[in-house]
Amino acid sequence: MTAERVNPPELSPATGFSHAVVATGSRVVFLAGQTALDSGGKVAGDTLPGQFERALTNLLTALRAAGGSPADLARVTVYATDIAAYRAHAPELGGIWRRLAGRDYPAMAVVQVVRLWDEEAMVELDGFAVLP
Repeated sequence: MTAERVNPPELSPATGFSHAVVATGSRVVFLAGQTALDSGGKVAGDTLPGQFERALTNLLTALRAAGGSPADLARVTVYATDIAAYRAHAPELGGIWRRLAGRDYPAMAVVQVVRLWDEEAMVELDGFAVLP
């Protein structure tokens, strides 16, 4: 994929995301929502950063199984059950993102939700990628 990250100077600085991503490729991979489920189907981790790391790892595992890499991500949506906690942990979550996915940020949004499918889940990530 070729990806052009667009961050117009008229908008606030993009920190940890891109305002727009123009992706050119031949395959689109739609990634289902991933929480912190372990391979046995149980929610792993009792902290937001721990669950975020596991959910992102799960999302990237699905992407790699489809033939993609983190740089191919065009869009990611984060669903959090506590937006205040998400903001409080933002520097740590950003570090987890950079360690696992790098600095080529997709277009992103964070949305607060009342709850997720698994009651113990604090965060879920979904998205799509464009592959060459």
